[in-house]
Amino acid sequence: MNAAELKHVPRRRIVRTYLAFASLLFCMSTNLVAENTPADKGPSTVDATLRIDNIGDGAATELVGTDARLQLIVSRSDAGGLTTDWTRRVKFNTTPDGLVSIDSTGLVTPLADGIVTVQATADNGVTATSKLTVSGTGREQPVSFVGQVVPIFTKLGCNGGGCHGKISGQNGFRLSLLGFEAEEDHKRLIAESRARRVSLAAPDRSLLLMKTINAMPHGGGARTDRDSHEYRVMRRWIAQGMKFDQGEIRSVSSIRCFPEVRRMAAGSEQQLAVIATYSDGTVEDVTRAAVYESNDLQMAEVDETGLVRCGEMVGDVAVMARYQGHVSVFLAEVPLHSDRRSAPDMPNKLVSIQGDANTPQATNVVDRFVQKKLDSLGIPASPPCDDATFVRRITLDLTGRLPTLEETDTFLSNEASDKRARKIDELLTSDDYASFFARKWSVILRNRRAGGPLQTSNMLFHHWLKESLRTNKPYDQFVDELLTASGSLFSNPATAWLSQVTDQNERVEDISQLFLGQRIQCARCHHHPYEKWSQEDYARMSAFFSTIAKKTDGVDVTFVTRIATPSANHPKTGQSVAPAGLDSEPIQPDVAADPRRALSEWVTSPDNPFFAKALVNRYWKHFMGRGLVEPEDDLRVTNPPSNPELMDAMAAALVESKYDLKSLIRLICNSAAYSASSDAVADNLIDRRSHSRYYPKRLQAETLLDSIDSVTGATTTFAGMPTGTRAVELPDTGFDSYFLSVFGQPDSKTACECERSSDANLAQSLHLLNSEQMQMKLTHEQGRAAMLASDTSRPTEAKIAELYKLALSRKPTDTELQSTLSYLESPANQESPDSKEPHPRERWEDLIWALVNSKEFLFNH
Repeated sequence: MNAAELKHVPRRRIVRTYLAFASLLFCMSTNLVAENTPADKGPSTVDATLRIDNIGDGAATELVGTDARLQLIVSRSDAGGLTTDWTRRVKFNTTPDGLVSIDSTGLVTPLADGIVTVQATADNGVTATSKLTVSGTGREQPVSFVGQVVPIFTKLGCNGGGCHGKISGQNGFRLSLLGFEAEEDHKRLIAESRARRVSLAAPDRSLLLMKTINAMPHGGGARTDRDSHEYRVMRRWIAQGMKFDQGEIRSVSSIRCFPEVRRMAAGSEQQLAVIATYSDGTVEDVTRAAVYESNDLQMAEVDETGLVRCGEMVGDVAVMARYQGHVSVFLAEVPLHSDRRSAPDMPNKLVSIQGDANTPQATNVVDRFVQKKLDSLGIPASPPCDDATFVRRITLDLTGRLPTLEETDTFLSNEASDKRARKIDELLTSDDYASFFARKWSVILRNRRAGGPLQTSNMLFHHWLKESLRTNKPYDQFVDELLTASGSLFSNPATAWLSQVTDQNERVEDISQLFLGQRIQCARCHHHPYEKWSQEDYARMSAFFSTIAKKTDGVDVTFVTRIATPSANHPKTGQSVAPAGLDSEPIQPDVAADPRRALSEWVTSPDNPFFAKALVNRYWKHFMGRGLVEPEDDLRVTNPPSNPELMDAMAAALVESKYDLKSLIRLICNSAAYSASSDAVADNLIDRRSHSRYYPKRLQAETLLDSIDSVTGATTTFAGMPTGTRAVELPDTGFDSYFLSVFGQPDSKTACECERSSDANLAQSLHLLNSEQMQMKLTHEQGRAAMLASDTSRPTEAKIAELYKLALSRKPTDTELQSTLSYLESPANQESPDSKEPHPRERWEDLIWALVNSKEFLFNH
């Protein structure tokens, strides 16, 4: 076949195959498509009580000074104990008048001193009352730059990373990111550019104010208006002389959201209040000064006033509140039906609702807590998947390849009740398991090569990873050997990681992200905006690597530890700091000892709150398609797991097993949650967080290429590797493969799993449909199509069944079989009677082409 014919064949094949196999492709893909369905909107208004919640420690009852603000929360509890927010569904009245003003959102602002009674009245006449005390309104109070002005910059987005908070500033004006360097911000405002940004003589003419309200051209547009609280505070600060806080500056010690947790109906709203506790023991409502962010915008959105609006999805969502470097989280659980109740005497605590008789019984700790969560949400679990689906699913997940025909037939014919558990054990003992997971760890441990010939370091490191997995080296030992690696590559291949990650900062960041699930990159330059990690925390982690030295002898590189005191300099103060783990006390290791030994002991300790959970979440996502925390390596307090009890239980099981990786895999894969069908039942289609069913996931680039090779019978060759080497067995990511690149293979430039893309795109579709590489595989002279076409000893039905088992691990349905037979054995090309009748081998090529382009093939389901 010449080049012109080769280009023409796919177009003909695409047209006739889409027509001939439209129904076939539809049958393969329909069960993999999810849609949203509406949920019950909320409770009735019968037998309910109303209350104005006291949100704690005096902050809800006293307003001091004209700058004080207070967010009222009006809650309604029905006879079943279900609590809902009615803050914006009541009318507020005050007695006596004139002491406070309350708007329709429940925001209270003081007007005059005194004691006032606030009454909230619902449409049905039910009322609730609360008393407030107002004081300090008769005198002008000094404005705190640190405590009032800087939070305004944060609230309005002025000191964010996309505006003046970035390292280069914006239009010649720079603020510290999120206000963590208030003193520097003050100097820039009043001293830079000949002090033209503020005007004591004419505060309203200050550039700071005029640009904020867009009275002068401003790239960020109007951030507020002249009548706002923020404008009035900044104007008073300028009029008072633009002073920086004197003496001991009151700082925020902590903040907390109210409510902290609540069950909400889909489509409902919840007003939040945020209370700050200060270093002097005082408390203050900072609801309108805090910044909010939802960790799942499809589940819920939150506006600048702290109003949370749930969408139509079912599950859990977290809303972060941030103020002055501190964070707090509001958790909402959205059940399927709004008649799911919270306990009457504990309106803000989540409770479990027992499932019906069809709910699968818990078989291990995974199912116990998955089922508890589903019961709480009122979501039914899908039934177990069939054996054909399971054997394909587990083989892909554990070995990165399709099951062979023999494996499929053996498993399907086995009638033992424990055959699934035995299959898991069988695959875990195979070299394919070690190769597949060595590839996974090799990618995130940056075993990369920028083209060129194979490198010894890449090969040895990959072999070390594979042997560690094959022998089931305990995970704490595996990590310990990486963190403390010394010597040469030939004597200790684990040192290859030190060679790949040469920068000390990258070592700190990779260790934190890989083994602790903590992304501390932000803390290198400033306080982490969503966490408590500071630049000092970062520097202390960096100190562990301060004594590493590298010696080069020809081509051999040896890593040694210098005899020196481990330390690092604080990036702001320049002071030397001792090494310390995150959230732990500094250590003073022996000068002659390797400080990385102390680091490893802390990282791998059973008492470390991050270590086991980080691995559990990473492996849970690998097998279940979605992590309990997303992204899987971002375990912030502001990004809580969808099922905290499950994460805690699996982490405890991992520690108890002495960090046995295969034990963790067995725990997950032997669960009913993992064995569940990916087909949705009546009420769980809307769930995408709680694992009521198995979530289909696209095959990774390497697995997909190997699977196509297996079905077409045409292997891919890789430069420098033996013939028959699978893509999942490649030692590094430096092989030149357009297929692997276009289907999302990462470059291993970072330790983040996010480098691997699972998103579909047009280039992928075109490559599968009409690329020269696919054509060559389909038309290979020794390929599967040629073999099936030339095999006249078996009935066509048997050959079709074999092909389906190879690609999908199942027999074709009656509809698929009849459609396929009709096409393979039709006397002529029905779509175009005038065209040349396709050769029988081409028809087998068409069938294989249709199978590998189906969703059922492209997804592990």
